Amino acid sequence: MKKSIAAAAFAATAACTPGAWAAHAFSLYDTPRYPAGFSHFAYHNPAAPKGGDLFLANPGAATSFDKFNPFSMKGVAAAGVSTLMFESLAITSADEVATMYGLLAEDMELAPDRMAMTFRLHPKARFNNGDAVTADDVKYSFDTLVAKGAPQFKMIYADVKQAVALDERTIRFDFKTANRELPLIVGGMPVFSRAWAAGTPFDKIQLTPPVSSGPYLIDRFDVGRSIAYRRNPAYWGADLPARRGAFNFERIVYRFYKDDVARLEAFMAGEFDVVVEYRAKNWARMYKGPKFENGELIKKTLKHSNGAGMQAFVMNLRRPQFRDPRVRRALGLALDFEWMNRQLFYSQYVRIDSFFSNSELAARGTPGPGELALLEPMRAQLDPAVFGPVPVPPNTDPPSSLRANLMQARALLKEAGWEYRDGALRNAKGEPFTFEILDDQSSLSRIIAVYVRNLEKLGVRVRQRTADFALVQKRMEEFDFDMTSMRFPDVTSPGNEMFDMLGSKAADEKGSSNYWGLRDPAVDKLVGALVQAGTRAELVAAARALDRVLLHQHIVVPHWYSSTHRVAYRNRFGMPEVSPKYYQADPYVVSSWWQVKPRKQP
Repeated sequence: MKKSIAAAAFAATAACTPGAWAAHAFSLYDTPRYPAGFSHFAYHNPAAPKGGDLFLANPGAATSFDKFNPFSMKGVAAAGVSTLMFESLAITSADEVATMYGLLAEDMELAPDRMAMTFRLHPKARFNNGDAVTADDVKYSFDTLVAKGAPQFKMIYADVKQAVALDERTIRFDFKTANRELPLIVGGMPVFSRAWAAGTPFDKIQLTPPVSSGPYLIDRFDVGRSIAYRRNPAYWGADLPARRGAFNFERIVYRFYKDDVARLEAFMAGEFDVVVEYRAKNWARMYKGPKFENGELIKKTLKHSNGAGMQAFVMNLRRPQFRDPRVRRALGLALDFEWMNRQLFYSQYVRIDSFFSNSELAARGTPGPGELALLEPMRAQLDPAVFGPVPVPPNTDPPSSLRANLMQARALLKEAGWEYRDGALRNAKGEPFTFEILDDQSSLSRIIAVYVRNLEKLGVRVRQRTADFALVQKRMEEFDFDMTSMRFPDVTSPGNEMFDMLGSKAADEKGSSNYWGLRDPAVDKLVGALVQAGTRAELVAAARALDRVLLHQHIVVPHWYSSTHRVAYRNRFGMPEVSPKYYQADPYVVSSWWQVKPRKQP
């Protein structure tokens, strides 16, 4: 089935009719960078030695785990299990936008009418129990994720009609709509064997090691303390172009720490090897001393081209006090980013001003022709301000000031029926304006405290609640919160995941990513236009129009971002000379670095 063709034949912008040939790659908008028969991704080193150990700390806020199933709703999956153990039909390139290359599939074909995508599996593809990966396994994975996986899978695959096993190695996905992103969505679907915990309902699988095709196996684990993976000596894909030079460590061990202080102390003591630092204060003040001076430890910033995504204080619009957009705008005026950046962040950050900050997808100025073509038919549904300049976050640098912003906020609150009397901001019924900020990161407490102090000047009463990750996750899944701090993923080519994050249907789907409870027909239409975009220019216009409408609704109080990854590590690793463009630091370390010097025991 594989044929010698130009890579451009499978680009969505190519002159050739989709479906004319099968190919090794698929690009939604451009010609794939790597041609058929390519050796390796530029950001991997095919000469990297295999072997050695990599010790890491628990990434993110999860301080433990209780399952190896990352696809079910309840519980906390073990660190690394998704990246190290599960594979998909194709893998996206980290130096291109919306382009994927065969992994479990050796080639792929888009139907001429774009209503189906067919993959032919690699004949060598094997699960870690030795079984061949078959089309039936792919179909089983799809059906299981939709029927029994976490709710977001039902949203992500909502436009996929069915998966059909044509023969042992050929699987076809039929689509309900001509959603251009669907080939990428089904290509990135995780695949696992029906033999995994056979007889146990999928959503009840806990600590049964996955039967999957990835490069690592679970070696040992101690719930609440550590999990160790070892490289599968029989890993089927080691010589694939998409894997050559990747996943070089023999063992990868995650150790779990209860908080950031314990984690940093453990790193300095040599208990693990690499830390990605997300806190400006720590980076400025803690990563110094004799071990950095003598070269035992290295402190480095790694550039990236990621969009900043959206990190913010998120308001739950299901709560009555947040339903008026004037109120939401007033709460945004109370955050003094400029003071925080000077006093708390060592001037290391830039304010987020878009749901697609640091990318061409961000709305700027007044709407362009492409945006207007989408917005004009909905003019009656939209705030007239949408057709003017895009909102920018409030500023307190002179001649602006926090006092002036708070006075503006007070006027907005008064318009919305909230006035200060009897020691609090109250509505016409005399009810005080009060809410809780829920978070699982104690390090954010000082930032929240500054914000709360400013809100109190308006008469708003705020309770700070810091809880453990598991409790916060459960409350978020149930939408049981007033306001919280959230970071949504960076995307270079947004698509179906926007339905889960912004779609009206997802607002009532517990476990979805529509935490704010947004229900807006205009937003639904713009998300639809985004996923239906036929060219990159159409995608950019739809994203900017969507961004513009969201910003005018003031559903978040935007935070800040950095255009670098801050990484400290023991001086015993090699890394490729060429860095990827779009990447997160933790998976980059795991997939692309290698050991140069043996690890010294702490």
